[in-house]
Amino acid sequence: MSKAKYDKTLKHLKDKKKILFLLTSNRWEGHDETPKSSALAYQMQEELGKSVVTIIDVSKLKIYDCEGNVSGRNGNGCGLKEAKLKDKDKNKTGELRCWASYNKPDDELWRVVNELLTSEAVVFFGSIRWGKMNAVYARLVERLTWLENRHTTLGEKNIIKDIEVGVISVGHNWNGEESIKLERKVLDFFGFKTPSHLFWSYQWTENSLDESKSGYKQDPKDFEDEFGKILKESIIKFKDFFRV
Repeated sequence: MSKAKYDKTLKHLKDKKKILFLLTSNRWEGHDETPKSSALAYQMQEELGKSVVTIIDVSKLKIYDCEGNVSGRNGNGCGLKEAKLKDKDKNKTGELRCWASYNKPDDELWRVVNELLTSEAVVFFGSIRWGKMNAVYARLVERLTWLENRHTTLGEKNIIKDIEVGVISVGHNWNGEESIKLERKVLDFFGFKTPSHLFWSYQWTENSLDESKSGYKQDPKDFEDEFGKILKESIIKFKDFFRV
């Protein structure tokens, strides 16, 4: 069933000229493997074309936590013109207005923003952890709040209204589809276009209580069967990762 959703995503994206894939699943650097959600992204890039799809592994970037300027004592200060990143080499579009980027010179949100604002479609790939999208994804979305705040609270134009967005997740046993529905609503609030074919979740089992060792070993095998041998090299050591 998930393979059919994968195919519909490819079909939906095939006519796009510039696409951004944002990887948010992570592994310790000593693990010689690619997370399953990232493997999906790399395979989609192969099928759509490397000249069309740019991939950024967000887990490898230094992106600081959101500073919480939406809820400051003096009111909502997120995305103010005063927060514009002055470095023209980093802020190539001139639109990046996030206080954390402004205050932290080594922050790398700009790497995402430069690509995001010049893409026709953006797809986040990540893992479901404890019933929600992983921490790397959550940090990134919080740091992009200024995109939403500019046209809602500050009354400026919506600079992302023509960009399509999606979220594709991989999880083991709980809350995948529900989490994707939530993220679609969040990104709709942001002002992106949110076509249904760009939002879906792969989940190994519907039994939320299945935490067995055998289940975690069977999961990557079934994932490979679902999406085909084309993914084998990307997750070649996944089974070793769960070896007891």
